[in-house]
Amino acid sequence: MRLRRLFPDHAIVAGERALDGLAPGALAPPERPAVLANMVVSVDGRAAVGGGSRALTVRADRVVFHGLRAQVDAVLAGTATLRAENYGRLVRDADRRAQREARGLAADPLAVVLTRSGDVPDVPLLNDPEQPAVVLTGDDAEPIAALRRLRAEHGVRALLCEGGPTLLRGLLGAGVVDELFVTVSPLLVGGRSPLALLAGAELDPAPALELIWVLEAEGALFLRYRIVREFPA
Repeated sequence: MRLRRLFPDHAIVAGERALDGLAPGALAPPERPAVLANMVVSVDGRAAVGGGSRALTVRADRVVFHGLRAQVDAVLAGTATLRAENYGRLVRDADRRAQREARGLAADPLAVVLTRSGDVPDVPLLNDPEQPAVVLTGDDAEPIAALRRLRAEHGVRALLCEGGPTLLRGLLGAGVVDELFVTVSPLLVGGRSPLALLAGAELDPAPALELIWVLEAEGALFLRYRIVREFPA
């Protein structure tokens, strides 16, 4: 799979090289992991079709999706996303687990669930004995406290948030997202009550984004942004 880089320069990039040099763990602040977020939306900004994101994805999106998982110590998803996508083991391919170990990471990333209510979804991910997982509830699920605990108790230096929109809004509101990866799928979805990239109250102030690169494949755009903030959280 090859992708076209449109910004900051023009080039053809092999899919497995698209995320070269990312190394998010090296950028982690002292008290918490570096936090990346990865989301897919339609051209009209919808984050789901028929209750899930699968119909929005193209082959190249899965290359970036797995490439990001390969770079982090832990993967976080909201309870609604876990249910809608019926999450299973995060890295099922033995070769991908070996590649993680070659990078100095654990073969399986830690699965992280935050739920203030204590409502834990019954999904394969949390029932697989091969998948390490941590579930934080109540006040421990508050973003800043949770991230500090993951760093101190589990050695997590890089964490990937895969949504959904409510969880991402909470992390952005807490000022703890460092980079945002957005796939713009070549679809129009519509809908009277659509699920957007973010759900919840307006962000105040609205975070500014610095565009790092743009890739294209199969009509989809892959955008990488850095969150601009005056003081790190």
